[in-house]
Amino acid sequence: MKVKDLMDKNFVKLYIDDKVEDAINLFKKKKRFTAPVLDKEDKLAGWVTTLELLGITDFDKPITEVMRDKSEVIVVYEDEEAREVVLKFVKYKVVAIPVLNKEGRVVGMVRHCDIVRTLAKLYEVPVYKIYKSLQKYLGDITWEELMEAAAIVTKKMTGGEITPKEYEERIKKTTFGKAIWSCGGLEKFFIGLIEIGKVALARKVAKRRKT
Repeated sequence: MKVKDLMDKNFVKLYIDDKVEDAINLFKKKKRFTAPVLDKEDKLAGWVTTLELLGITDFDKPITEVMRDKSEVIVVYEDEEAREVVLKFVKYKVVAIPVLNKEGRVVGMVRHCDIVRTLAKLYEVPVYKIYKSLQKYLGDITWEELMEAAAIVTKKMTGGEITPKEYEERIKKTTFGKAIWSCGGLEKFFIGLIEIGKVALARKVAKRRKT
């Protein structure tokens, strides 16, 4: 996933010719608290938040006199991996990050809510689909062989007995988010998934040797 898959293309923006009054009216109308300030080529010139506008009585003042300089603005590029923007949110504790293209033009915005929305969608992905993808990755491993391996790994990790059919029914009713919680975290979920793949391959090799 790239940054451009997360960004909002219909973001609010100000221009260097705008005044403080323009910024206040824009924020009120769009119900936003931050906006990039762009030059005539849509390149980043600065950044304005409601904090910069507090206490200003001269509404005719140019926005360039109150904005933060572009050197102070955290940016990300549209073709970067999505994890880069997530890491910047964590590191810099900002609420929104402008997205630039290769020419340096601002083409979008990523906000905290965009990240949360995307994560929410990922959490609702059926685990069944994840296992189907794993099966394709493993090559000639059949679905039945994968479920057999899953039952073996589950018994090894939890001590509980479960048949391949029961395991299949379980993952049909489980989302990625629920699976993470039941496994005790993201790391344990993927460790289990890797182990299932290894067991499935090992059993396949063993069967071939017997024949």
